[in-house]
Amino acid sequence: MDHQPDSGHAIPLAPNAMVAMTRDSLLALRDSLFRDLGITAASYLQDAGYAGAAPVYEAFARWLATRGYESPERVGAAAFGAEASAFFAEAGWGSLELGNLGHGVATLDSNDWAEADPAHALEFPGCYYTAGVLSDFFSRLADGPVAVMEVECRSMGTERCRFLVGGPDVMQRVYDDMGRGVGYQEAISGAPAE
Repeated sequence: MDHQPDSGHAIPLAPNAMVAMTRDSLLALRDSLFRDLGITAASYLQDAGYAGAAPVYEAFARWLATRGYESPERVGAAAFGAEASAFFAEAGWGSLELGNLGHGVATLDSNDWAEADPAHALEFPGCYYTAGVLSDFFSRLADGPVAVMEVECRSMGTERCRFLVGGPDVMQRVYDDMGRGVGYQEAISGAPAE
């Protein structure tokens, strides 16, 4: 079956336990949390994203069914990146490009991700809500725990947002190494594969 984008199958929000929120509202919420809570706001945003991700995954599964797939697990590796990107773009988040850095770490890159705000010069990546959503989303897809960490962000002035996706142990080692000043690519290449 041909799995081409079909704009006639929009993602229905209410039946998928989702609501539309403007990008400006999401950014204002993030800014307010950081203003009032400091860096601890990051964990609140991640927790909220993680808590609300189940309906996103279920909406993805139903959306794929309109495109002829039995389930997300049945989408071949070659088609998965394009399908996931189309879904998230249609849901208003932006495009995603999937890649692989090896050592058990995949990448998700976007040059138009909705949670990023190039007008804000952040010191650290700022798409914490997204990291929570993607962590739960890919954990469901993998049927096991998956961690997601943003390492490049358009809110920091980079051209793209880059999320690393991998097992919790590998991602913790990468996080710890980065905390010691090691670049994420070097940290990944030094991390043993799971």
